[in-house]
Amino acid sequence: MGLRINTNEHAIAAQRNLEQTGRRMDSVFQRLSSGSRINKVSDDPAGLSISDALNAQVRSLGQGIRNAQDGISLVQVYEGGTNEITNILVRMRELAMQSATDTVGDKERRMIDSEVQQIKMEVDRIAKTTKYASRDLLSGDKIVLDFQVGTENRDNVDRITFDPGDTNLTASGINVDAISVLDKEGAQSALGDIDGALDKVNDIRSRIGAIQGRLNSTQIAQSIFQENLTAAKSRIRDADIAQESANMAKESILRQAGVAVLTQANESSKLALNLLR
Repeated sequence: MGLRINTNEHAIAAQRNLEQTGRRMDSVFQRLSSGSRINKVSDDPAGLSISDALNAQVRSLGQGIRNAQDGISLVQVYEGGTNEITNILVRMRELAMQSATDTVGDKERRMIDSEVQQIKMEVDRIAKTTKYASRDLLSGDKIVLDFQVGTENRDNVDRITFDPGDTNLTASGINVDAISVLDKEGAQSALGDIDGALDKVNDIRSRIGAIQGRLNSTQIAQSIFQENLTAAKSRIRDADIAQESANMAKESILRQAGVAVLTQANESSKLALNLLR
C-alpha cells in the first residue's frame, strides 16, 4: 500500500465514523435528558403524528372528566335545595295534621299556622337562592343542561343532556302558597296540597339522582379510557431508559475506539517521513 501525505483515507474514514457516533450519542443524551424517544420530527415522523393526536385526545378527555365533575357539582346543588324543601314540606304536613284534629283549639291553631307561614316563606327563599354559576335552579326558569363529556361533537354520545322538567319549587310553583291551618277544614285541605307538592319535588329529585349516577359512571369510564390512551401514547413517545442507557454505553465505547483509531490513522502519515531520511 502506498504512503500518501496529502490525503489520509484511513483518517477520513475514522473521522466520518466518529461523527456518526457523535450524532447518535447526542440523540441518546436528548432521549435520556428529556425522557422522550421523539424529540424532533426526524426521530419518528409517523410516531410523532400519532402521539400528538393521542395527546390531544388525552387532554380533551381530561377536560371532559372535569366537565362531568362540574356537572356532578351542579346536580348536588340541585339535590341540596330539593332535599331541604322536602324536609320543610314534611314538617308542614306534620303541622297540618296537628291542626286538623279537634284536640287543639283556635289559640293553638294560630300558633301552628304562624310556623306554617314562616316555613312557606323559607320554601320561597330556598327556591330563589339556589343558584349555580349565576343560574337560578329552582325558581321557575326552564333549564336544559348539556354536559360535554366526550371528545367529539356527537349528540347523545359526547354530550349528556339533563332536563329536570318543571323546577319551579317556589311556594306558588308547588301550590302551597295559599295554605292556612287556622281552622280544621283548612288544615285538612292542606294535607292534599302538601302531598301534591311532595310528589312534584320527589319527581325532580328522582331525575337528579338518575343523572348524578350517570355522570359518576361516565367519569369512571372516561378516566379508564384516558388511562389507556395515555399508556398508548407513552409506548410510542416515551424513551425506554434501560435501552437508552445501554445505547449510551455502546456509543461511548465506540467513540473512544473511534478516537483511538483516528489517532493511529494520523500517525500512519508520519511513516512517509522515514523514507525521506
